[in-house]
Amino acid sequence: MSEKRDTETGRCFVCKREFSYDPKEVTTFLIDPETGLPPGFSVLGTLRPAKPEAVARSTDQPLCPGCQARAEQYAESMAAPPPPRWESWPPTGQ
Repeated sequence: MSEKRDTETGRCFVCKREFSYDPKEVTTFLIDPETGLPPGFSVLGTLRPAKPEAVARSTDQPLCPGCQARAEQYAESMAAPPPPRWESWPPTGQ
C-alpha cells in the first residue's frame, strides 16, 4: 500500500518562486501581510514588541529548500572564525 503525501503549491517568501511542498515539513515564517515583515520587526531590522492585531492578521509563508540551504550556508560562514590578519609589508619602524 503506497502512502499518499499531501502536497501544496505555494510561493517562496524569499525568492518568490513557486514550489511544491509538504505542509507538515516545510519551514514557514509568520508574516504580516500589511508590512511584509514578521510581526515585531521594523523596516530597519530592529525588534519591537509585536502588536496582537499584527499577530492575528499574520499568515505562515513557506520557504523553499534552496533558500533554506543558502540561509544555512550563510549562517555557517558567519560563525567561522575571521581570516588571519597579516602585518603590512614591508614592515615599518626601522
